[in-house]
Order: sequence, then C-alpha cells, then structure tokens
Amino acid sequence: MTNLTQTDWIDEHPQTQLSPGFPDKMVLLDCETTGGRASYHRITEIGLLVVEGGQVVEQWQTLINPERSIPAGITRLTGITQEMVNQAPKFAEVADELLAKLNDRVLVAHHARFDYGFLKREFARMGVKYHDQPLCSVKISRLLYPQFKRHGLDHIIRRFGLSINNRHRAMDDAQMIWRFFLKTSQIHQQDDIKAVCDQLLKEHTLPSRIRRADIDRLPRSPGVYYFYDERDVLLYVGKSINIRQRVLSHFSQDHQNHKDLKMSASIARIEFDSTLSDFGAQILESNQIKELRPLYNSRLRKIRRLFRMSCEMHERGYLYPDIKAVDIDDSDHIVQDLYGLFRSPRQAQKKLLKLADHFMLCHRLLGLEPGGVASSQPCFRYQLKKCQGACCGQESFVSHNQRLQQALRGYQQKVWPWQQAIVVEERAQVGDEWEQQFHLVDDWVYLQRIHAARDLMDLGYHWQQQPDLPRAPVKQNKTTYADRFDLDIYFILVRFLLDPEKLAINNIRIHELFPITESTTA
Repeated sequence: MTNLTQTDWIDEHPQTQLSPGFPDKMVLLDCETTGGRASYHRITEIGLLVVEGGQVVEQWQTLINPERSIPAGITRLTGITQEMVNQAPKFAEVADELLAKLNDRVLVAHHARFDYGFLKREFARMGVKYHDQPLCSVKISRLLYPQFKRHGLDHIIRRFGLSINNRHRAMDDAQMIWRFFLKTSQIHQQDDIKAVCDQLLKEHTLPSRIRRADIDRLPRSPGVYYFYDERDVLLYVGKSINIRQRVLSHFSQDHQNHKDLKMSASIARIEFDSTLSDFGAQILESNQIKELRPLYNSRLRKIRRLFRMSCEMHERGYLYPDIKAVDIDDSDHIVQDLYGLFRSPRQAQKKLLKLADHFMLCHRLLGLEPGGVASSQPCFRYQLKKCQGACCGQESFVSHNQRLQQALRGYQQKVWPWQQAIVVEERAQVGDEWEQQFHLVDDWVYLQRIHAARDLMDLGYHWQQQPDLPRAPVKQNKTTYADRFDLDIYFILVRFLLDPEKLAINNIRIHELFPITESTTA
C-alpha cells in the first residue's frame, strides 16, 4: 500500500485547480480486477485521488491480494502478476482505510458502474453495506463533448494529447480522469460543468406548469433558453452547450436558495434559440440579457463605467497598482500596459487581495492597508511573515516589482491582434449536413451576424477567398447588437479567439478581413 504526497505527481502538473462546477468533494478512483464480473472476479489494485475544493489533497494506491489466480490475459493487459499480489494486503485489510476516504465524497470513475460494482461487492463480502451514487466520467465526456463519438479513456487521452506511463494501472488511470477534468475546466464554463454533474447526480422535479413534453422538445445542443411566467414576463435567460440538460439542472430538488425556488415555481413556458457552438451561445446570451433585462438575471447587466489598473512608481522605486475609472466609450479602453478591466474598484481590490496572498505581496504597497506607499514602517502582514518586507525596505524594489508584474500578467489587457476586422465562422454538423454561422468582430467589439457575402461588401469589407456565405438555417433571434465596447463580450472573445484549443473543439475558424479598395472592386 502506498500513500503518496501531493508533490509526488502534482508538482509535474502546475495547474491543479478544477472548475467549481465539479463536486466540491470527490474521489477519483480506478480499480484493476481479475476479470469483468463483480460477482465472481476480484480487485487486484486500487488507485485514487482525493479532491477537495478543486485540488488534489491526497493520493492513495495499493495492490490487493484477490485470493485467486490472475488470468494471463489480464496480466498482459495490466502488467500485474500473481507474484506482485501474493504478498499484498487482502481487501478486508484495507477496507476501513478505503471507506474513510470514500465517505462523504462523490465517487468518480471511468465507466463508474464497473468500479462501483466491484467495490460494493467487496464490501458486501465483509458484511458492509456500501451505497453511493457514482459520477461517471464517460457520461461527463458524452454530455460536454457530443461532437465526439467515442469517450473511452484511450480516446480522451488522444483527444487532448495527454501522456500516460502505465495505462491500465489504477493510479495512472485515476490521474487521467483528473487531467481530463483539468482540460475540461479550461474549455468549459462553470455553469455547464455543474449542469452536467447535477444531471448525472440528481433527480429533477418539473415546475407544476411545465409538462414533460415541454422538456422533450428542447434540443441537446448549444444555444440560449428563456423562462417565462404565466403572464409572459421574461424571468431568466441562460445558455448552455446542451440546452435540455441545462434546463433540467434548474429543477434539481436541492435549490440553492429561496430565489431559485421562487423562480422555478413561476416558470410556465420555455423557449430557446439554437446556436452552432458554445461561442455563439455565450455571445447571444450576453446580448439578450442586456436587451431584454430578465427579472432574475443580475449578471451581465449593462455597465456604464469600468475600472482598470496601471503600475505607478513610488519615489523609492517600488511599483504599486493605481485603480482608475474608464470611459466605456473611450477608444483607448484596451492598452497593453494596463490591467483589468473590472466592474468596480471593489472587484479590482478583491483580485489584488488574492494575488497578494499568492505572491506574498505587501498589502500596504497595494493600497489594501492604511498607511500608503509613503510609510516605511513594517506592515501587519510582515509581522505574520506573509509579506517579504518591501514596506520597510527589507525587500529590494527590483524583487518586489518583478513579483508584482508577474502577479498582474494574467490580467494584462489583450490588444487586438489583427490588422482589421475579422469574421468568426462557426461550423457544426447537423444531421448529414454541415451548417455555418458568421459573426463580424472588430477591436473586441461584436458588430453583427453576417448572413450573406453582400452584408460584408455593404460594410466595406472582403476576405481574400470570398465564399458565398449562406443564410444561416437556424432559428433567427431578434437581438440587436450595440456597436460599442462591452466588457462581457470582450471576455468571451478573449476566451475563444486567443485559445487554439477552444477554436478547435468548437469548430471555429477566423477569417481576417480587408477593406474594399478600387483594385478589389475592379
């Protein structure tokens, strides 16, 4: 039996934070066995990762003496020989320790019914009733990546370019689930991941005015959905890569708060607009919320003022962040040497607090503690050894400035990387046909949907290999798009357009445009 520390494997993979959409407490587990029938065959190895708050807090693995011979074919598949398990503990000898790790945590496995079935049977042989509702990572993959036909662990490894040392060994396979979840955390938003997990873990009770037929007509594809009450008042607008699954997640039995319960009870009608990818869904949701102003959407409201940070230098040579308001109509809202944007000074300060804790930056120099940069007295956190002493001259300005710039790097504003406007092309296979949608974007501003080549020419643009743009066959929404900078749209565009992996997963292409000149019209 081996208890591994976090650093044994995790240090090789610096990103160790899962999306909060996954259950807070999980055990990612894999079992190797002598065969495929839980009623007859036995476990030969268990490997697991204990996950809490999106991080791996413990790793545990052990060989198990199955008390029976291991078939030669299983040895060829797993590499586990009879000699390796003869001196290993029996399941009963590790059962108490294993059960303590499983209790009060969601069991996650690839083909979870297999691993759960073996665990349940092994515990039953000891007279222990083990009951759980396991979460299957195969089903998670199917719901989040419907564009792929196969979702076995080998296919996921190839899909994301992952590497594995010992396939079909318990710990290595459990680590692959973790790395798959990390990739998914990068690609998908929290709400979509949570909706999938909720669907797989919870039962749903429909509002009294909603029939099962209303749910059955919802597509299992990307788009935006709308909740209306019996007076036809718009209650809520949401988006998902799987509209049906996301809508059902609203009706889980454990509503998070009174507001969710009240909204759910008021829903009398559900409508939707389909898109071809998560990109189109996020753009449409953001604009629809701002235009239609649903009762229960507090997020994504119109913002009149924004805030950003710049690095200013104190006379002693120390850099410090200065938070300033930004005119939303200012053409210079995106500048490479500035950081943000933020909805309020408080939001900017909360980000600074997190960065200060992670990089051991001085609260006083960051403007988070009274005294300001002019003071040379040690700050309170320096006495707690959570500040390296820039406040009192114990850390050089060179060292402090480097760490501050490193901390802020992730919030650096993204300068538009193209010379002109671009067309973002979404592609998706619908039935036997490929459908397309086209979006015109310029300098982080979403301008409009493009339905035909004439639309581009009327706006004074062309691209070098001009296709005959078809009119989009999907249901058209009535959204109008403001020709101005929008913070939420900016974040969506940055997430997708600057991430090659997101572009590939969503079948998105970028076409750089050029202004029409006399030579192009000749």
